[in-house]
Amino acid sequence: MTAEHLERGRRGEEIAAAYLADLGWKILDRNVVFRGGELDVVALSGGELVVVEVRTRSEGWMQRGEESVGPRKLGRLVRAGRRYVEARGWDGPWRIDILSVTLHPGKDASVERFEDVTAGAYLT
Repeated sequence: MTAEHLERGRRGEEIAAAYLADLGWKILDRNVVFRGGELDVVALSGGELVVVEVRTRSEGWMQRGEESVGPRKLGRLVRAGRRYVEARGWDGPWRIDILSVTLHPGKDASVERFEDVTAGAYLT
């Protein structure tokens, strides 16, 4: 990955964390690495733990951020999420959300949230 790509990703994660904090979510962890996967943001929304996959794109990119999360990536997120839940002893509900961040030259970024992208299919 190029330095520019990595910097864009870091910027997107900063924007995502600020967005979630503005929603009143408590950010628990960021960039948690497990064998076979990484969790960008882990937050608490009410009584639910939320694993947040952040996808950052520049304006005009052909594929939207949320479209870049396919079945293989979802599987890795579920496995890493389970490891996180087990490691932290979390026994409450949890889900996976995607935050798609689009960077616009000279303007504020736009953020779209896609809630519970597995709809519980993999988490039970």
